[in-house]
Amino acid sequence: MNVNDRNDALFRGELLRGVLPHQDRLARSARVFRVDFGLAELPEEPGILLVRGARQYGKSTWLEGRVRATVEAFGPASAYLLNGDALRDGDALRESVLELVGLFRDDSPVRRLFIDEITAVAGWEKVLERLVDDGDLEGVLVVTTGSRATDLRRGAELLPGRKGRLSRTSWLFTPIPFAEFVRVCGHEVGDGAVAAYLLSGGSPVALAEIAATGRLPEYVLEMVRDWIHGECARSGRNRPSLMAVMETVLRRGGTPVGQARLAREAGLANNTVAAGYVELLADLMVLGISHAWDPSLKVPVRRKPAKFPFVNMLAAVAWDPAGLRCVDDFDALPEPRQGVWLEWLVAQELWRRAAITGAPDPEILLHWRSRTNELDFVVPPDGFVEVKRGRSSPLEFGWFGRVFPGALLEVVGADRYETRTIHGVPMADFLGRPVGPRPS
Repeated sequence: MNVNDRNDALFRGELLRGVLPHQDRLARSARVFRVDFGLAELPEEPGILLVRGARQYGKSTWLEGRVRATVEAFGPASAYLLNGDALRDGDALRESVLELVGLFRDDSPVRRLFIDEITAVAGWEKVLERLVDDGDLEGVLVVTTGSRATDLRRGAELLPGRKGRLSRTSWLFTPIPFAEFVRVCGHEVGDGAVAAYLLSGGSPVALAEIAATGRLPEYVLEMVRDWIHGECARSGRNRPSLMAVMETVLRRGGTPVGQARLAREAGLANNTVAAGYVELLADLMVLGISHAWDPSLKVPVRRKPAKFPFVNMLAAVAWDPAGLRCVDDFDALPEPRQGVWLEWLVAQELWRRAAITGAPDPEILLHWRSRTNELDFVVPPDGFVEVKRGRSSPLEFGWFGRVFPGALLEVVGADRYETRTIHGVPMADFLGRPVGPRPS
């Protein structure tokens, strides 16, 4: 069904098979996950919402679900849908929008235009800017999604004053929560839930596949690689250099590395080039950037070597030379390597929580090191997280209360214990905690 047929059905309020194909597939799925990235309900006020996220995490399915909910709640001709991948350029986008905004029902309490993968259209932000300035989107809520994170972030910055009176207009589409994976698939994955979640990265399709078959399918990993390679080419960077940066980050694991060393080990011309690739991967929500933290000033120290943890575990698996595909593959890794992957999993979870709560740069993380001790993550204002692959004891961290009086250290690992300043938290409990304030 082409876009005109789909919108003709939406004009009539007929949600026939093929109008919302992602929703059709979801209805046939045996494993359906609730999506939670902080946007529980769409506002009824007009404006522009920007939702960006990695490929294979369910943005299109979510968008179609909002189309369905709008038609069911507000009737025919209250919602229309466009796909940026099918639009040849900005002129086609503008023409399509102008055509559809004239077809909303006069008495509809809401008017919503959904544009999937808008960042596939070059200059999309200028098109929206002009449409708003000309008054063509008056009374319309425009809901957009995109996987080209750099474009969507820049587009949000280029639309000041043009996104309506909404309290929040920019959202990140985050992984399915671990607790939701356990709710739907816990009976299938059993004790391997944490490793299965780690390998899938919280991607709905990967979660469903690993629960059903015990393995990640190659087609999902290939689509992730193709998406990242495509964004690399689109930004004018070259594929071999991207692969070299990814290989270096994978090899370095949880070790801080300066831009100059990253450039040297990846075979790049200089640290400026290396920084460009890191920035691209951070904008794509693949890598985090963990700066050293100065406890006296309570600020990141950007001149020191940084860590580059993955915040998209599915992308890490797609690039990792070990070829991890199932829980047994993960269990066969050497314990130090398992520890690196678990640290990245915690980084992804911290990124997810920060994104949901609206942090402006959730990919920016912090770590702390002294001459004698180090902690994997600093969570301002006074929280710290250390990741341990196996058993741990509060006696290992007897120094913590003296160095950081009044602060709390969570040791995420295999053991549960609690002192005044140190809490041992099993990984499953840490991942399963609702987004909100940390325990006191």
